[in-house]
Amino acid sequence: MNKNILVVAEHFRGHLSDITFELLGKGRELAQVLGGKLALVLMGHEIASFVSEVGAADVVYLADRPDLREFTPESYAAVVRFAVGQASPRLVMLGSTSVGLDLLSFLSAQLNVPCLDNCTRLEAREATLVAISQIYGGKLYAEAILPGETGLVAVVPGMFPTEAGKLSGQPEIQRFPYVGALPEPRMTFRKLIEPPAGDVDITKVPLLVAVGRGIQSADNLPLAQALAQALGGAVCGSRPVIDQGWLPLTRQVGKSGMTVKPKLYLALGISGAPEHQEGMKGAELIIAINTDPRAPIFNVAHFGAVADVFDVIPALTEEIQRRQSPRAA
Repeated sequence: MNKNILVVAEHFRGHLSDITFELLGKGRELAQVLGGKLALVLMGHEIASFVSEVGAADVVYLADRPDLREFTPESYAAVVRFAVGQASPRLVMLGSTSVGLDLLSFLSAQLNVPCLDNCTRLEAREATLVAISQIYGGKLYAEAILPGETGLVAVVPGMFPTEAGKLSGQPEIQRFPYVGALPEPRMTFRKLIEPPAGDVDITKVPLLVAVGRGIQSADNLPLAQALAQALGGAVCGSRPVIDQGWLPLTRQVGKSGMTVKPKLYLALGISGAPEHQEGMKGAELIIAINTDPRAPIFNVAHFGAVADVFDVIPALTEEIQRRQSPRAA
């Protein structure tokens, strides 16, 4: 039976994406249990320098060529198929991202192997691979055993720690040998259209004050902003807050917004639907305040209080400011 693990790397604007390191860390763990090796397929143009960052891998299949500068499913799938043929993996791991999802079902059909999407957990139980996946928008979780010699999974970003995949090492490099033209893509990349830049990049802010429906109206946002200022952080929100236009789209946390991993995530009046949890449950410390003791946010919070946010926010802001005043003097 195949024992190796193959990870498909992603990068953007000259940097490896966090999902690559998440998959490398989990892939290393699975390979050790199965008794195999961890391989990485790295595709793009002028990306050879990334090899120094992926020491967690035993082998890197490198395809560095101009016609791979931009992602197209046909060309990238051709490289992954080569890597699968070389590595004979038990499992191919991709991110549940725009790139990974484009490749997942395409590769599954081409290789005639099973695939699973929206994976949140992966386990190797001796020779058996078990995947836990979100279904119905995260309202239910399904456990599946991957049959056959090879399977593909797409993992939801933020499920595994990135640090586990940032190991030093010198992987063996095998270059993609095909020098001819790659398969003609049925679509071509024209340009990347990005949303207008926000005033704050919430993915890089270490302390976040997040507001949900419980804030009731935009008139109450200054309370959260005062607390965020006292903490030295920024305000963000759940989808209902953004849909109401109370905060810009760049401040949205969740499946249809940003994935954040701050040191502190203070959830104020947020029920914690699965779509929201997907974007914030990787935070180091989660504190939730909600009047509903059965709110799902308490399932992922490290600390919580069943209370009215309008009682807590002013008192908390005042106490933080009081404790800071001696230092300010």
